[in-house]
Amino acid sequence: MTRTAEKINALVREDSSMAEALESIREEADRNGGEVQWGDVNDDLTSGQWGRLIEKGVLVDGDEGFEIADREAYDEALDGDGDAGGASDVDIDEDAASWSQWDKMAGVGALLLMFGYWFDPVQNTVGSTLNIVLGPLDTTLPFYAVILSVALLTGLYSTLLQANLMNPERMGKYQERMKAMQEKQKDVRERKQAAEERGASDAEIERLETEMEEVREEQMEAMTDNIGMFKEQFRPMVWIMLLTIPLFLWMYWKIRGGHLSETDRMMIMPIVGEVALDEGLLGPMWAWIVWYFLCSMGFTQLLRKALNIDMSPGT
Repeated sequence: MTRTAEKINALVREDSSMAEALESIREEADRNGGEVQWGDVNDDLTSGQWGRLIEKGVLVDGDEGFEIADREAYDEALDGDGDAGGASDVDIDEDAASWSQWDKMAGVGALLLMFGYWFDPVQNTVGSTLNIVLGPLDTTLPFYAVILSVALLTGLYSTLLQANLMNPERMGKYQERMKAMQEKQKDVRERKQAAEERGASDAEIERLETEMEEVREEQMEAMTDNIGMFKEQFRPMVWIMLLTIPLFLWMYWKIRGGHLSETDRMMIMPIVGEVALDEGLLGPMWAWIVWYFLCSMGFTQLLRKALNIDMSPGT
């Protein structure tokens, strides 16, 4: 939305009768070749409204009168294609962001599996069970290559789960609503400041303060509603965690549980050189975790490009 459309939307929010005034100006401009003079529309709008339009730059000097600064944006705002109604006009299906029973079960399962990082019985059970499936891969490849293969697998299903369980369009609508609320608050603040600078009456200042308070309350309500945005973002994460935590527990069980030979425990990492997989590399992070995250992030980006998956919020 252009700046002119934003100004028009702000004026309409400030004074609902401004919409009729703007329509009268447009009709008069169409009759007079794009220009309009105060005498042509003084029956349809007040001098205050006329002055606000000039002050905001909606109307600019023409050859003989005034002309609309950006006719396309002007028409867009009046015809309802823009965001004239502000945040309340952003239609979001809140129910669509709610979790299903399966999503909640996945979240509970991921939470329970996390105990495997602290309790050896859980870790040993998960590790030995997965070793039945992943053991042949371990016997075929060096363990650093096994980690690379796991990173490829997790990158693939993480990308697919995010693409199928998260809706970028709905995320974009949440962000659009918050942006509209911020613009509305900024507009009221600027009008209050301008009124104070020109020495407006106490009644006008009080009215603007009341409007500011209403905007704050509306913004707080919108922020409460936006919990759906966090639910939308976290929904694929619980499924990713449910699948990834067992793989991490298996690698942890193999490396820290003494199930690797001395040769398999070593690898040559770019820049760093030869390191042990269970050696601290970045603070408390072991080398195998750093190696996994480097591989996973690289594969995830490549897969998104290859599958043409864009997870950025949009409308």
